[in-house]
Amino acid sequence: MLVLFDNGTPRTLARFLIDRHMVTEARARGWEELENGELLREAEAAGFEVLITTDKNLSYQQNLTGRKIAIVVLGQGRWSLIRHRVGQVVAAVDAATPGSFAEVDVPYE
Repeated sequence: MLVLFDNGTPRTLARFLIDRHMVTEARARGWEELENGELLREAEAAGFEVLITTDKNLSYQQNLTGRKIAIVVLGQGRWSLIRHRVGQVVAAVDAATPGSFAEVDVPYE
């Protein structure tokens, strides 16, 4: 799958996905300043299948009905916390289907 990392997603996470997925960062596409609605439209138009973000409010701010892109929300953006949940993140990406939404809880430890 073609996976897009939003600005808050730690790039180290890509190491755990690149054996099965193509990963690109929003800033590499020049999309770091786009608001959520614009980012979702651009990502879908470019053929991205999954967006990984740390924006927990995305599902409240955007109407996700009818979206082609799957969304995986990380509970935190700090790698030191996410690394303990890498298996759950990878599983969420692997299970993503068009328009699906998954949240990976990343508690402070």
